[in-house]
Amino acid sequence: MRAPTAVPAPLGNASASPFEVEVVIEVPRSSFLKRGSNGSIDFVSPLPCPFDYGAVPTHLGLEGDLLDALVLGPRLAFGTRLRVKAWGAVSLMDRGMSDDKLVCSEQPPSAAERRKVLRFFHFYAKCKGLLNLWRRRPGRNACDGWCEATEAFARARPLTGEWTGSPVPY
Repeated sequence: MRAPTAVPAPLGNASASPFEVEVVIEVPRSSFLKRGSNGSIDFVSPLPCPFDYGAVPTHLGLEGDLLDALVLGPRLAFGTRLRVKAWGAVSLMDRGMSDDKLVCSEQPPSAAERRKVLRFFHFYAKCKGLLNLWRRRPGRNACDGWCEATEAFARARPLTGEWTGSPVPY
């Protein structure tokens, strides 16, 4: 495995400025099991995940967990590690904490795929808000929209030393 750089180099298409990241799949597309970065099951969802969902194992997001990433394309098995282009990101707010999600695929996502991703995260933020209300966990829950992948990656920090999991309880 190559050592990560602090800021990834762009790969071609300047308007989308994609770059490659390593992603480990935690939730395969169509799965009902939501696993955390440590592999344990966080919850069983009433709805299947519409994307392959995982994390960048070399970087932490602002909430202290591994930087989230979703991968568009064919279904991938749990634990799959791949290098894939990040074309954008969705900025999510969960309990008042920023939680970026890189949007990755081999090809640039179409306008329809971007709309589908945003629709899902707007819905997800509302559901998460209701769950957090029930759990008595305060804070804003919302999808703040699409941003460049480089912006989300710049907000993340390289993983250094021993990381034992998210400091925030699920």
